[in-house]
Amino acid sequence: MSHRGEASGGTGNITAKDGWAPLSYSVDAVQGPVQLRYFALPDQLNTYFGSLYIFSADADHYSDVTRADVPQLRFMLKGGGAYHFHDGRQAPTPEICLLGPTLGATRFELEGPAKVVGISLLPAGWQALQGGDASALTDRVTDMGSGQDYRDLLAALKNAEDAEAIAGLCWSFLTSKLVPLPESTWRLLETVDGWLMEEGSPRIETLVSRTGLSPRQLARLTNRYYGCPPKLLARKYRALRCSARIALDHESWQALCEDGRFYDQSHFIREIKHFIGLTPHQLQSEPSAVAQLTLLRRSLGGDVAVINRYS
Repeated sequence: MSHRGEASGGTGNITAKDGWAPLSYSVDAVQGPVQLRYFALPDQLNTYFGSLYIFSADADHYSDVTRADVPQLRFMLKGGGAYHFHDGRQAPTPEICLLGPTLGATRFELEGPAKVVGISLLPAGWQALQGGDASALTDRVTDMGSGQDYRDLLAALKNAEDAEAIAGLCWSFLTSKLVPLPESTWRLLETVDGWLMEEGSPRIETLVSRTGLSPRQLARLTNRYYGCPPKLLARKYRALRCSARIALDHESWQALCEDGRFYDQSHFIREIKHFIGLTPHQLQSEPSAVAQLTLLRRSLGGDVAVINRYS
């Protein structure tokens, strides 16, 4: 069965057509003034995009930290804010924001009440929406408001009756953006994703062996699709996996740092703090609202690409 949709032109005139409806389930939770609802994407989209979410903060001002992540396309339906990146750079968030891959925890400030619709982008989705080298926008924000189709979608999202209508509009829009990728690219992405999700610390030599590419070729390709070279990418996903095991699976962080992934406890703490924004102890005993709610993405299970459950 086909579940394709399309976006119609004209300002504020995006509609979900051909009986399009959100065909996948959602997970939502509330933590203090924050509410986050995740939608798993329909089948034809889930190799391009990770999940769709609706985030709201019922407060005049709200600040928190988000973990290192894949790129995000975000629509500010209410409120405004700014990003504070791990390297000290700051950027206001535009109404239609493309946030590149992040390589460290990012603090954000919201002036609210605020409501944000976001879509996480896998490498194929990045190519569909942006098409350039992801490393050029690492820890950067781009304003997508110059595109009429994006402005039309923002207007429609602001007028949508409920969360399901918002999801349906996004499904149609994203479907219209899909672009075919060569089979060789899909094979590379599958190989890199599988390598990143392995237990322990993924070794560059293993990826070289599996792809038949040189380290220099791999660095060029992972920069393009993931935003950084393989060694840094492996560090990022090692920290993401460990943080989920601490916060969701309630594993001892002391035990995790003794099984060969890290040099010692100090190294473990530094890596988790850098990529997650919290220490292992904070993850275990007092995670922030956004840290707790972000981890819910993993509970979408098989309907979300494995690599996106951890980022």
